[in-house]
Amino acid sequence: MFRKILIANRGEIACRVIRTARRMGIATVAVHSDADRAALHVALADEAIRIGPAEAAKSYLNIAAIIEAAKASGAEAVHPGYGFLSENPDFVEAVEAAGLAFIGPSAKAIRAMGLKDAAKALMEKAGVPVVPGYHGERQESVFLAGEAEAIGYPVLIKARAGGGGKGMRRVDHPADFAAALESARREGESAFGDGCVLVEKYMAKPRHIEVQVFGDGHGNVVHLFERDCSLQRRHQKVIEEAPAPGMTAEMREAMGAAAVRAAAAIGYSGAGTVEFIADVSEGLRQDRFYFMEMNTRLQVEHPVTEAITGLDLVEWQLRVAAGEPLPKRQDALFIDGWAFEARLYAENPARDFLPATGRLSVFEGPEGVRIDSGVRAGDVITPYYDPMIAKVVTHGRARAEALAKLETALQQCRVGGVTTNAGFLARLCRLPAFAAGDVDTGLIGRAGEGLLAEPGAPEEVFALAALAALGFLDASGDADPWGHIRGFRLWGGAAQTVFLEHGGEEHALRVTLLGSNLFRVEHSGLSTEIGLEASDGRTVRVAFDGHTFPATVHRDETGIVLFSRGHGHAFTRAEAAGHHGAAQAGGDRLSAPMPGLVRIVTTAPGARVAKGDALVTMEAMKMELVLAAPRDGVVAAVPVAVGDQVAEGALLLQLEPEEAA
Repeated sequence: MFRKILIANRGEIACRVIRTARRMGIATVAVHSDADRAALHVALADEAIRIGPAEAAKSYLNIAAIIEAAKASGAEAVHPGYGFLSENPDFVEAVEAAGLAFIGPSAKAIRAMGLKDAAKALMEKAGVPVVPGYHGERQESVFLAGEAEAIGYPVLIKARAGGGGKGMRRVDHPADFAAALESARREGESAFGDGCVLVEKYMAKPRHIEVQVFGDGHGNVVHLFERDCSLQRRHQKVIEEAPAPGMTAEMREAMGAAAVRAAAAIGYSGAGTVEFIADVSEGLRQDRFYFMEMNTRLQVEHPVTEAITGLDLVEWQLRVAAGEPLPKRQDALFIDGWAFEARLYAENPARDFLPATGRLSVFEGPEGVRIDSGVRAGDVITPYYDPMIAKVVTHGRARAEALAKLETALQQCRVGGVTTNAGFLARLCRLPAFAAGDVDTGLIGRAGEGLLAEPGAPEEVFALAALAALGFLDASGDADPWGHIRGFRLWGGAAQTVFLEHGGEEHALRVTLLGSNLFRVEHSGLSTEIGLEASDGRTVRVAFDGHTFPATVHRDETGIVLFSRGHGHAFTRAEAAGHHGAAQAGGDRLSAPMPGLVRIVTTAPGARVAKGDALVTMEAMKMELVLAAPRDGVVAAVPVAVGDQVAEGALLLQLEPEEAA
């Protein structure tokens, strides 16, 4: 077994590998960019080495710097994690050329599965069913449009390299094909350095079911059962589960056997995932599942497989890479219970899942469930990398139990400083179709806007925020902090007005002390009476409208975050009315919603545009963001150009005033 390994990755997966290595007595070396010099994975590793500036292309994708770090540290092997260089065969060859072991498959196996078109041709020869479509070499736009017509709309354009939904576009009408093709090509080139695509038939009710496989260097290949990853948005997984709902023993055997054939066909060694798409318009059928691609690495969602098998897949990776045979044969593997994983992201579902950046003023995970994370309170979510905060993993004896645990855990996640998708994920758990196991990749889209919008803060939360801002929730200083709450503090009067910003709007709240620990808060024409039964300055128990409930308060120099009844609400304090109002942009400006690169500008000063016209395309956090005209009008100025790197809030386009237009 290895004595020391280098982890060529960052964040959650680097921390995950470190935990298993430490348990096995293996020393770890972390690598980091300038943006990650104080990151959690750096703190957890036995040693850490800088490999470059914040940009991934100059650090985590810098093969020479990583190889140099591995050699300098005395590491014997390199674990790639997932993403970055994990499926780069040139990296594998560089690692091996340096005399190090690569903890993953061979470069040959990665190349065989790296391009979707070639992989599907290989799978057809191995007797694995593939999705109907065009998987050839020709890439002329006119030719591909003709293939789409022959396949029949709707079709799916997919970048032939990479995964994660990047470079993927659904096209419903021939008129939209050219623009979707160019967008997919750009995203594929940006994310994977390959703008080539394939075109496939889009299925009306598809399910994404994948099979975890493992091979070793001794000719053994097994599968560790399936995961259902159908709950997706923008072709990216949101909640995964294992096993797949509705899976019969016969279907499981057929899919598992196909996955093992796929891995065996390329002499696979290490952890891998064979992804299938199943047409479930007539239910799960053995003749309606098709090979999509193989991920030649450990998957983000591997914890659900670990939960139902009781295995540590990172340990298996290390043992196989060290030359050991697989720890178990197929007949020794079995499923125990059910597991879910939800991906907690810094993103805003109400704004089309726009990634969020900022400092995590609060981050506390729920107790009693598995939380895989690479950040902690005080860390910064930057625009340079994927904005995942944590993976929340639950396990139960049955599906309903595991799902109920997941919803509760998501409601107990406390994150402040950035917008998250925690509320969205909890609402997903309550979707009747999902609860019943009737899932497919279009479920989130069909659920409608109600799934995306965050509920506004109720009046009792506004009242609590006002009390927190004025210091009434502070601990009294008694030996027993729950014994007595601080009473009235002389303000020169029995009432005071505080100005708080919430949800981009400013609110005036007038607080009046009615008696010991009883207050009236007036806000937007409403009057709320609220009593404090106990407080230690952080956890409070509140009496409101005839019942009591707990809340948690976090207050620092950045503002106040209140967690109550499964929701988090952020407030900042303003000194006086209108303090923030001047910063609100009108309908004449198009501003950058986050830091990013300007990819496309489709207009110029003097041009007339209509509301909704796509004017500027930005690239941020590995995604394309299309920004549209806020209203009809005439363009007055475009102060940016293609290739510009812009900051959040930067002016991208200015319209002439409406009276001038």
